[in-house]
Amino acid sequence: MFYENGKKILELSGCEAVYTSCLYQLRYITGIEPENGCAIVDATGTTLYTDMRYMEAAEKLLKGTQVTPVLYKRDEMLKRLATYKNVGISFNQMSHVEYLALENAGAKLENADKAFSEAMIVKNEWELNNIAKACEIAEAAFNELLPEIKEGMTEMEVAALLEYKMRKLGAQGLSFDTIVAFGAHAAVPHHETGTTKLQFGDEILIDFGCKVNGYCSDITRTVLFGDDGKHEEFKKAHAHVLKAHELVKEQLVAGMTGKEADAIAREYLKENGYGNLFTHSLGHGIGLNVHEAPSVSPKGEMQLCDGMVFSDEPGVYVAGEYGIRIEDTITLKNGKVMSFMSKTDRNLIIL
Repeated sequence: MFYENGKKILELSGCEAVYTSCLYQLRYITGIEPENGCAIVDATGTTLYTDMRYMEAAEKLLKGTQVTPVLYKRDEMLKRLATYKNVGISFNQMSHVEYLALENAGAKLENADKAFSEAMIVKNEWELNNIAKACEIAEAAFNELLPEIKEGMTEMEVAALLEYKMRKLGAQGLSFDTIVAFGAHAAVPHHETGTTKLQFGDEILIDFGCKVNGYCSDITRTVLFGDDGKHEEFKKAHAHVLKAHELVKEQLVAGMTGKEADAIAREYLKENGYGNLFTHSLGHGIGLNVHEAPSVSPKGEMQLCDGMVFSDEPGVYVAGEYGIRIEDTITLKNGKVMSFMSKTDRNLIIL
């Protein structure tokens, strides 16, 4: 399977070989992410250059495939690159220092960013299954977390407990640093989780995700910690954000652009008086990176198709008061939206 991934990039690039040292690209074409490693893909197969720290694991994982792990010897690798008439690389994922080193060794380099992106944007069944598992773990951890949230806990304590539960349930890492925001902190879409203590009546926004075999999940839920009778506007806004979220699932179909998908939620919120309070895009691609193509935003011109994975996350943010975001990781299957999230409540939960 991994060589097929590399072969797809190779064919799309039109080059005689493809080279990468980018960790997530290495995982895509070899299955592992060795530090200080690199790989070359050509018509004969894929060579993974790594050191003794990773050789045993690589040999076990790649046995019987067209991906061959070898001990990294820089001079030999550079000489090999110089034998190809052209080598596709990802300009966006390579440092200038590394580029110069390859060029000075005689490698004829071409930009293959588009090939990498096009190959990776549509997920195969194995990738979709990993994303589904990551979503399943995230949801299960969140459901376990809710009854354990207590007054006086800090944002960091809630985040740590959630991360522990995801790990315990089988997550191999985090998609990103967990965001836990109490009260008015939720009005900052990417609030930095801190030491603020939870009080009765606080809104709680939690944005989180985990990884399985390198593939990410991304989910946000907004709940209320106790009802002090002062949250009528918050509850009204939450209902509208939820409606916008669900309209995307109902109306988005394959063939729409990211811009058209974004407009489903944006126009609804605008019609109901929240247009200027939805301050970010509807969504972003999700895969080996938690933010990747396609862009589901007012500038998203790419057509969405089956197998793409992205987020559906409308939000409303009132500075100094509250913030609401409801987010699922979704894909398109048979032309329609399929959500990976089915075990957490999107309706307003009052703890």
